[in-house]
Amino acid sequence: MINPVELASLALAGYRGTQFAVHDSILDPARDRVHAWHHRRPDSTARDFVVTLISCVYCTGWWVSGTLLLTYLLVTSQWHQAPLLVHGIEWLAVAGAAVLLNRWDDSRKDSA
Repeated sequence: MINPVELASLALAGYRGTQFAVHDSILDPARDRVHAWHHRRPDSTARDFVVTLISCVYCTGWWVSGTLLLTYLLVTSQWHQAPLLVHGIEWLAVAGAAVLLNRWDDSRKDSA
């Protein structure tokens, strides 16, 4: 099981990874290609799903946090030290903390 310092570090990494994937300009060309792909068949449910996934901080943040947590647990050899349910709860904790950081960041933009 991860400790509070690890949780905080993973939450900060999840927040930053989500911001990178959803908002940072370095990925604009990739996002533009996905949007153009969607525009060619806007009635496609699968394409709607992909566009929603890459533009939603909650959707992207969930998967970014899960990927970071899994990578961390495997690299530090902690994967087999706890049951799968515990890792699921850790995923919820990391993703929840990261999304709180995203909400805080979004609220700061609204007040400026």
